[in-house]
Amino acid sequence: MKQCTINKEVMIDGVGMHTGKKTHAVFKPAPANYGIRFVRNDMPGKPEIRACLDNVTGVIRGTSLGHGKTEVQTVEHIIAAAYGLGIDNLRVELDTNEPPIGDGSAQPFVELFEKSGIRQLDESRVVWRLKEPVSYSQGKVFLVALPSAEFRISCTIQYDHPLIGNQFLSLDINKDTFKNEIAPARTFGFEDEVKQLKSRGFARGGNLTNAIVIGRDRILNESLRFPDEPVRHKIMDLMGDIFLIEKYIQAHIIAVRCGHIHNTSFTRMLARTKIEPLEQPASIVTVQETTPAGGINIRAGTELGRAEIQQIIPHRPPFLFVDRVIIIDPLTRAIGYKFLSDEEYFFAGHFPDNPITPGALIVEAMAQTACVLFLARPDLKHLLPYFMAIKNAKFRKPVFPGSEMRMEIEVIHARERSGIVSGKCFVNEQLTTEMEFMFSLVEQKKGDKSQNEYS
Repeated sequence: MKQCTINKEVMIDGVGMHTGKKTHAVFKPAPANYGIRFVRNDMPGKPEIRACLDNVTGVIRGTSLGHGKTEVQTVEHIIAAAYGLGIDNLRVELDTNEPPIGDGSAQPFVELFEKSGIRQLDESRVVWRLKEPVSYSQGKVFLVALPSAEFRISCTIQYDHPLIGNQFLSLDINKDTFKNEIAPARTFGFEDEVKQLKSRGFARGGNLTNAIVIGRDRILNESLRFPDEPVRHKIMDLMGDIFLIEKYIQAHIIAVRCGHIHNTSFTRMLARTKIEPLEQPASIVTVQETTPAGGINIRAGTELGRAEIQQIIPHRPPFLFVDRVIIIDPLTRAIGYKFLSDEEYFFAGHFPDNPITPGALIVEAMAQTACVLFLARPDLKHLLPYFMAIKNAKFRKPVFPGSEMRMEIEVIHARERSGIVSGKCFVNEQLTTEMEFMFSLVEQKKGDKSQNEYS
């Protein structure tokens, strides 16, 4: 693969999302190894700022770059558009400190670059692949990069708002999927926070033509481009921040509740990890590598669906209370998800006129998430999990039909075949249930059905 740039000069006018200033941007071809650089034509000497991690100066409501007294803000859409189309080298000339926001997505820049045309340069492009997983966590935020044969992003967002709630999307990112599935997704915000944002110097150029505005009970725009447009935009922002590493990377990125401050911190970790140049396609292990024994090779960031979960634990419907599990750390942390439909069998009797999820089943769902974490280990796969004790259980809010439970599991103390686990259950970011429980993993007695027989 060769490095690329655009074919000819193109330009766009508009307003800056945060400054609200009229702004003019000119995109010009650039030579090999130039990278992406923003040029302030309005300043003496026309200083340049290279789009790289060392020049990140701000990550609040967008990514800002700076060098000395020169700064450019909200650059992530342009960077994502360039790398999404395979453009390595680009000169971006501005007459103020913020490029045009366009319609709030990367689509205007994609259309502009395609109008210009994309041409190859003589210099080869180096693609890097991970040699080992990289994980980042901060509170409820998790980002994991796994070695992969493709560039893939799996993203989950969670908002305490009925019009967004929990959204998940997983895509192999290539030119076509970026153009069609990611680039058109617009930035979004909440009506309740607009006034406060503008008083703090943000979103002064924002309006319904360049952002999705979400009210308390309706979306103020005429329509969405995708039912899950917010999570798609988060993937675009993540791409813009990841490519500040200035390398194409083969990896599967799994992100939960990501944002610019965490994206750039995670990208710094990527920049420091073990990587190697990929000169030709190679066979690289993926997230769910099937082992000869039929199990699953669990790594940091592995995401398991119901089929994989049932390969690991013996529970089966109607007593399987976890739909999806993300392994944050194979030894200590996992997140489980369970969507509660109106058709769950227990709502008919608990209670007929006021259906509420039984607290015991919430506890069971957290315990099953912990079982996935432990029994995924090959040395423990043949054992059965048993509760030994539950303490400090608190049921803070009821859980109703139509809710998705997010269960965070963390090992407090572990021995070879027993341990103490902390579990917390959230619905729409509100803590509903918490507890600690002790478990033991025991050998199956003669006559017990083995896990393989269940499978």
